[in-house]
Amino acid sequence: QVQLVESGGGLVQAGGSLRLSCAASGRTFSLYTMGWFRQAPGKEREFVAAISKRGSSTYYADSVKGRFTISRDNAKNTVYLQMNSPDPEDTAVYYCAADQLYWGTNAEYKYWGQGTQVTVSS
Repeated sequence: QVQLVESGGGLVQAGGSLRLSCAASGRTFSLYTMGWFRQAPGKEREFVAAISKRGSSTYYADSVKGRFTISRDNAKNTVYLQMNSPDPEDTAVYYCAADQLYWGTNAEYKYWGQGTQVTVSS
């Protein structure tokens, strides 16, 4: 089992930058693929980005490709989401997720954090 805690959310101006972190505790972090999802008010949770266990492969939603970067530091048990040039449509609660087997864009990851709010002002 792994516990996930997100941090780094807050208010950011459109065109600025923000870095989210997700710290994991429990079992060996490198055993898990990691993903970031988000959920805006009144909308379903949607995939943002995912990274493989060793960080050699990444995948992004089209809506964030070229603006957001997912990375991980297995020595620090942490996954990051660097958000560059966000716009108001990126406003949402951002969640990190982990799974030992699943690697993809669906919300089928087994473990989830509690989320961190990101608000992008215009």
